Amino acid sequence: MTSPFTCGLDAVLQVMGGKWKSLIVYHLSRGTLRYGTLRRAIGKVSDKVLAQQLKELIADGVVLRHDYGEVPLKVEYSLTPFGISFATALVQLCEWGAQHSSDLAAIVARRPASNNGDPHAIDVSR
Repeated sequence: MTSPFTCGLDAVLQVMGGKWKSLIVYHLSRGTLRYGTLRRAIGKVSDKVLAQQLKELIADGVVLRHDYGEVPLKVEYSLTPFGISFATALVQLCEWGAQHSSDLAAIVARRPASNNGDPHAIDVSR
């Protein structure tokens, strides 16, 4: 059987691509979190997007959702063993980002205003 992916990175990005999934995994790698704590840790993500990303990560076997069935609602999120293995791989990327944060900040600052303030947007008009 041939792989549908061009390389390992292609495979990872098919499941973990997007703006928020790696950040979700990063924060959950530090321990089990409730929804509100996770949202505050991530920052500028909307409730709709965070809920959707969590649903996808749960469906993909990366994140576990534990509903305590209480009122008020108590739900906690944690990583599966598969998610933990991805978080382990993220460590090197996080370290690289920390080492090169000033270079990365300069790159983001050079981006044109057409990105509407989105540091993750890419200007494809060049």
